[in-house]
Amino acid sequence: MRIALGIEYDGRAFAGWQTQPHGNTVQDRLNQALGQIAGNREVATHAAGRTDAGVHAAMQVVHFDTDATRPLNAWVRGVNALLPSEVAVVWAREVGDEFHARFSAFSRSYSYFLLTHPVRSCLLAGKVGWYHQALDAAAMREAAARLLGRHDFSSFRASECQAKSPVKDLQQLDIVESDGLLRFDLNADAFLHHMVRNIVGALLYVGKGALSPDDMQALLAARDRTSAPPTFMPDGLYLTGVGYPDAFALPSRCEAARLRLR
Repeated sequence: MRIALGIEYDGRAFAGWQTQPHGNTVQDRLNQALGQIAGNREVATHAAGRTDAGVHAAMQVVHFDTDATRPLNAWVRGVNALLPSEVAVVWAREVGDEFHARFSAFSRSYSYFLLTHPVRSCLLAGKVGWYHQALDAAAMREAAARLLGRHDFSSFRASECQAKSPVKDLQQLDIVESDGLLRFDLNADAFLHHMVRNIVGALLYVGKGALSPDDMQALLAARDRTSAPPTFMPDGLYLTGVGYPDAFALPSRCEAARLRLR
């Protein structure tokens, strides 16, 4: 059978999602725990998308195939008992063979939390990005509006990105103030490598007055990564949802309560 899982993790403890020879990734630890519940059999997971080292997930979606018959609760509570505290399975669903965590998805959602304060926070270290001065949120929202729609996002694409096309449809880019933080909420059909962190980094330049909202449109038109500001830190970035057709009956976003910073 094919099982889909909703996963959350604190990315600070891992070298990203994707399996590595040294084994210190979220995927490695998850595969090991699933294998034990499956009767010490090898289990290979496939994810909706990769996240980098230091990037978190409030709802990563994965699937795996197994011939081990287990109640769905075993793939949640049983697996969680074998995972490090920084990773948790939130839900499990049986799905048809036509489901694929990556290729069946039509959208992804991310949130980025940014603390603007003269002094860094030790309690939120690794969980939020940080900038030492106040930012002009209104100018940042004006700049963000320039990015909405279907565009070539080459100026916000990492050089090592393996996506076949830089053209993506950015359907949401909201900037809201929440609990003393700036929160950037983004939704698109797909994201390029470092795309969210590069967009946040450019918006920060607008917020501090180094760029204007019109400059953001010029960066987009340039289609040149070297013309844009540096990639911003990974700390405040969270994968918050993956959209699938209704036929699969899967949650599309994490519960709001699970994304509260504490």
